[in-house]
Amino acid sequence: GRQHCRISDQETNGRNSTASSNDFSDPIYKEIAITNGYINRMTRDELRSKLAEFKLETRGVKDVLKKRLKNYYKKQKLMQKEPINGDSYYDYICVVDFEATCEEGNPPEFMHEIIEFPIVLLNTHTLEIEDTFQQYVKPEVNPKLSNFCISLTGITQDIVDKADTFPRVLQNVIEWMRQRELGTKYRYSMLTDGSWDMSKFLNIQCRISRIKYPSFAKKWINIRKSYGNFYKVPRNQTKLTIMLEKLGMNYDGRPHSGLDDSKNIARIAIRMLQDGCELRVNERMHAGQLMTVSSSAPLEGAPAPQMPRHRN
Repeated sequence: GRQHCRISDQETNGRNSTASSNDFSDPIYKEIAITNGYINRMTRDELRSKLAEFKLETRGVKDVLKKRLKNYYKKQKLMQKEPINGDSYYDYICVVDFEATCEEGNPPEFMHEIIEFPIVLLNTHTLEIEDTFQQYVKPEVNPKLSNFCISLTGITQDIVDKADTFPRVLQNVIEWMRQRELGTKYRYSMLTDGSWDMSKFLNIQCRISRIKYPSFAKKWINIRKSYGNFYKVPRNQTKLTIMLEKLGMNYDGRPHSGLDDSKNIARIAIRMLQDGCELRVNERMHAGQLMTVSSSAPLEGAPAPQMPRHRN
């Protein structure tokens, strides 16, 4: 069975994924509340000892450990009441972290172009990274990379000179996703570290390449929002390196490598799923604008990927 909990973080909005809103008179919720009170009074060593007893991850700051233990107890109690329906969730999460052309200080008029398109395919059943995709992209508006960009990303001029243009790379991405039957056999969602990858970089790139914005990327999980809401931390505590640190992990690889960043974001997603978070779409593009998706919206998978039409 699934190792992650399908219970959303509903302590503040009074809804539960396995119970209707009028079910909270059930004594089981009083038991959960009492247990949460005990957990709140535990020391970090007591929390780690109890987590180890249940063979759960013991790394992380105290607030993360409390959340992990609360969700474990909550899941156990609610599973006794009603089995969790695992078929309603995504089968896969596609983690994307673009690298784009940049200049030191990034002047406001600078037009960013995608130069690395990575995807990390996370299987939500096994909680493992199942596959990866990576291609570099040849920029067209500013074909010569700045020294700052080369130093930051590790992507050299020679790499992008030999790369395909964005429409060709996007076609390869779509073919890769189709081969893995995403959106046909398997339900999936895109996931990013923040809003910019889709709302800014992909949006700008599609205009530069004179193609419409791809439908499969119109909704996504912003893991920074999910992390902040789940672990109850302010938004300034949701940078990639801080999230890893708070969860007791170190960054693996080279920072600002799109593929390495994506793998580390996937590690955070795995830990959040293990801790009981239901990662779900929380942002979307509509008429070229970034919008928030309500947590009460139906949980739907992204459509099967198709190559977008050219703009007139």
